[in-house]
Amino acid sequence: MKLFLDSVDLEVINSLSKTGLIDGITTNPSLIASSGMNFLETIKKICDLVDGPVSAEVTATDFKSMLLEGQKLSKISSNVVIKVPLTKDGLKACKAFSKQGIRVNVTLCFSTAQALLAAKAGATFISPFIGRLDDLGADGINLIAEIVEIYNNFNFQTEILAASIRSVQDVVDSAKLGADIATIPPKIFEGMFLHPLTNKGLESFLADWSKTGQSIL
Repeated sequence: MKLFLDSVDLEVINSLSKTGLIDGITTNPSLIASSGMNFLETIKKICDLVDGPVSAEVTATDFKSMLLEGQKLSKISSNVVIKVPLTKDGLKACKAFSKQGIRVNVTLCFSTAQALLAAKAGATFISPFIGRLDDLGADGINLIAEIVEIYNNFNFQTEILAASIRSVQDVVDSAKLGADIATIPPKIFEGMFLHPLTNKGLESFLADWSKTGQSIL
């Protein structure tokens, strides 16, 4: 499973990318707005920091404007992936971009029917939102399961990118079901390293080692 970082924080992206465990970056207008940074400049800087796909979302809602914005964004770097909403115009834009060889991440997916349409439109990635469905009392993880089943039935090449991740367990559950990617906030990525028994075991090993008086270096 590939792990993407859902962030526009350049310092965090730079730091966590050095682990060698980050395969790509996702961004959205809300993250950019809360950062106060310039959108185009931020995407360019992120692309300079990572080798993998960087999703940059259009802000237009009509087909023609989406095409114009997407074409401009795609010129920033070869690793930019155009992110479009799962609307009729968004899928029309997705189809047009895919014919041009431009990769597309279709976002704001909340149903299996929507995911089916995105695959038929040639989406490179489909982003089902787990957490937002859970907030409404629905089963976000079940959406992942249904999309995996349908995509496997018809051998769709669209990669399933589990989004709106709220916990480490969401990542694990998505991986168990066969999602290709999880895009996760930095805090949850950091949490994946942690377990109290790991810390306890390390403390015990170090205490025992110190008693030997030896040094490997």
